[in-house]
Amino acid sequence: MLRVVLLQLAATVITALIAGAIGGEAALYSALLGGLCCLVPNGLFAWRLSINARKPGGASPVVFIAGEFIKIGMTIALLGAVVWLYRDVNWLAMIAAFVVVLKSYIILLFRR
Repeated sequence: MLRVVLLQLAATVITALIAGAIGGEAALYSALLGGLCCLVPNGLFAWRLSINARKPGGASPVVFIAGEFIKIGMTIALLGAVVWLYRDVNWLAMIAAFVVVLKSYIILLFRR
């Protein structure tokens, strides 16, 4: 799981740099924030799931489902906070970075 989170971090940084080169500073920050809106909940979910997997009996489906609901809620809250607090949002850069980070795990599927 750590590999996926690190790959998402790399995808966030690379996408933000590309957006910044194309669209300027506002696009860079928008892409960075959009990527982090996906990365932070996924990282916390992976961390919580790995902690519960080490317990005797492993992680239960209830922990997984509850973690997914928390992750979705946190993602929506973070996206809302970015839109509300950052006035210079470049929507294309933010959504593009969010989608790239969200789908970056596909790269790991084709590595082996």
